[in-house]
Amino acid sequence: MISRLWAKLGKSSPKAEMPQLDKVPDHVAIIMDGNGRWAKDRGLPRIAGHHTGMKAVKRVVREADRLGVQYLTLYAFSTENWKRPKDEVDFLMRLPQQFLEIELEELIENNVQVRMMGIKSDLPSYTIDALEEAMERTANNTGLVLNFALNYGSRKEMIDAIQAIAGDVADGRLTPDQIDEQLMSARLLSRDIPDPDLLIRTSGELRLSNFMLWQLAYSELWFTDVYWPEFNEAHFQEAVLQYQSRKRRFGGL
Repeated sequence: MISRLWAKLGKSSPKAEMPQLDKVPDHVAIIMDGNGRWAKDRGLPRIAGHHTGMKAVKRVVREADRLGVQYLTLYAFSTENWKRPKDEVDFLMRLPQQFLEIELEELIENNVQVRMMGIKSDLPSYTIDALEEAMERTANNTGLVLNFALNYGSRKEMIDAIQAIAGDVADGRLTPDQIDEQLMSARLLSRDIPDPDLLIRTSGELRLSNFMLWQLAYSELWFTDVYWPEFNEAHFQEAVLQYQSRKRRFGGL
């Protein structure tokens, strides 16, 4: 819209502002939302939106890597998503396999390390096999960490952590006064990565949907009406620019 307006005025478009590479968030987490609505708007089945959303994943991984983001966590499937129709769930369970079959070699070439954060026991073997192969083949990579939150639910994550801590207290391995934020964080599924600096959610929804509730305590939140299949490099840059314009106080002044 802006470019067309400037063209009518006989002027060139102002150069888009680019993020400052020395102030890029270390960890960006994304709730990838709107695949189904994107498909519905086009008269397509919901699975078409999920399939097209894989292209957005590739775009964002490339751009995050280019900007110097160190960790990128993508909310791929929640513990609540099992409530969806079986054919849709079956398709979603195949997506990691399809994505990695196409993209794994490029991820390896670009020094990307693949990880997974979620409950493996409920996932089909073909989903686990694809992810474990990717994690094994990229384990020694030292670039961007691409972390898939798959069959992930933050409340269950926290309950499991609390139960483990309570068990250690009951067995005498811990005392109650040893329980602090650091101990809790160390028992979460995200124990090996820092908390997100920036959370992005697409599709216009303004909620966290049981995603990294503990870890997002002081994250900057950025919401967009853009559906995930349409999310591109420019949108990612816009989110990072917004992050860079904010002052993070962490409860201070």
